[in-house]
Amino acid sequence: MAASVGLIPGVAHAGPATPGAAGPHGVSAPDVDLNKVAAPNFTTVKSPAERTVHTSSSAKGNAKAGATPQSESGTVAEPTVSLTAKGTSARGVSLDLGVLSEPGTALSVNVAWGDGTSVTFGANGPTNATETHSYAEIGSYTIKVTLSDASGVRGTNELNIVTPGSDFTPYAPTRLLDTRNGTGTGTGPGKVAPYATTRVKISGNGSIPAGVTAVVLNVTATNATSGGHVTVYPEGSERPTTSNVNFSAGQTVPNLVIVPVNRNGYVDLYNGGWEPVDLIADVTGYFTRTSSSGYTPLEPSRFLDTRQGQGQVAGQGTTGVQITGRNGIPYNATAVALNVTVTNPREDGHLTVYPSGGSAPATSNLNFRGGQTVANSVIVPVGADGSIKIRNGAWKGADVIVDVVGYYSADSQGAYLPFLPERLLDTRDPADWPYGQLEGQGYIYMPLSSSRPQNTAYVLNTTVTNARGDGYLTVSPDPNSLNAYDNEWAIWPTPPNSSNLNWKRGQTVPNLVQAGMGNNGIVDFWNRGWDNIDLVVDIFGVYQTN
Repeated sequence: MAASVGLIPGVAHAGPATPGAAGPHGVSAPDVDLNKVAAPNFTTVKSPAERTVHTSSSAKGNAKAGATPQSESGTVAEPTVSLTAKGTSARGVSLDLGVLSEPGTALSVNVAWGDGTSVTFGANGPTNATETHSYAEIGSYTIKVTLSDASGVRGTNELNIVTPGSDFTPYAPTRLLDTRNGTGTGTGPGKVAPYATTRVKISGNGSIPAGVTAVVLNVTATNATSGGHVTVYPEGSERPTTSNVNFSAGQTVPNLVIVPVNRNGYVDLYNGGWEPVDLIADVTGYFTRTSSSGYTPLEPSRFLDTRQGQGQVAGQGTTGVQITGRNGIPYNATAVALNVTVTNPREDGHLTVYPSGGSAPATSNLNFRGGQTVANSVIVPVGADGSIKIRNGAWKGADVIVDVVGYYSADSQGAYLPFLPERLLDTRDPADWPYGQLEGQGYIYMPLSSSRPQNTAYVLNTTVTNARGDGYLTVSPDPNSLNAYDNEWAIWPTPPNSSNLNWKRGQTVPNLVQAGMGNNGIVDFWNRGWDNIDLVVDIFGVYQTN
């Protein structure tokens, strides 16, 4: 586990039928240190004291308007103020002020944050101070600091800042990259070579604007002749040691990715396999530092299970799912975060999830083989009637399960703050995880935000590997507090009736998870199979409410 994260998940194994007989146990852990993990996103901006503006009415002696006169014998120097601002959270900013004035000069310092609010404090002579503020909406603001005394305004300085967090804008599912036919490559068809990258243009592609901070992509690896993995990251940055998609020879494997975009508007897809592979990338939304839709996490909730009465979605057929107005999702929701699972398919195929009110796009969200059970995370815009559509691209029927984990809306407060990708857990590594594989029907609890209530959800990538049997993974908030675990009176949690990824014996299967924090800031990772597995968890970002 990376030292910068400083997180030690606890481990719990399946106990007897009576929870009180043997409750969960494990190792307590501190929160993720945002100041270390996310520091590159917190830009520092400055306006030096020399930029302090003095009006002609406030100038004294030989002082000139707009100048910063020096103190001389018989001349009173005009006060100045230097400003240094740095982001502290998705909407938060810390402002350092350096006031310079003649000793004994009593000044009133007013900080107008640019959103209609302000704070005032006194300064008597040279004064250093720090003020903090949290904006109700993300975006760009001009901070204005005014120095005044009994005679009026003595000087002003201004600083333009942008909140670190980003809001989400849904985008109709669109294919941006397909190396099989040359879409988005600029060089024509051709697989991505081993240990090589292909880049995808995000900003300025279609109607995606400039200034995108992160993008939601469904990335698919196909036509692989050997095993490998795909890592998605901002073009020009150092490639992280994490992975987004894992594949074996002959597999077609998709996974949802939320990845930062570089200033030029591109992301890179790296083929970490021994042989060339075809890569596909479909966009369903993007993040910008302009107020749009925030995120609200929900307890995982099942919205559709065709095994329960409806029957399979016919080959080349479509089924609809009403989203808004159900289970706490408001009617103004713009997009929904889902986990979609296909099971009992009668032949190979794919599913496409898209907003109602239009035809199915030429994209896919998950691919399957006959008889396979496969899950994938999906973020999809909601149609004008509040519903989504799911199309079965196979020629024969398949069962479909839809679990909702959150939604985006103008009223939601969760702004996204991307991290540099970081590995939180790898049960294969005894140096960081001494407990070995996660046992069947057991769980690992991970304290992520137990003392950070502003963190409402984390974007994680979960990977199951070395599975000794079939099973599925469920990720959900823990009902226990960290104090309950520390003092060994935690109850055995009940996992929800949902799944985040499914696997067969020996497979390596990844899936993105937008993990809600619940009331206690602890997330549980359940092995719902009966056999041991290895679990890898990578972190990519956080949603914050201030």
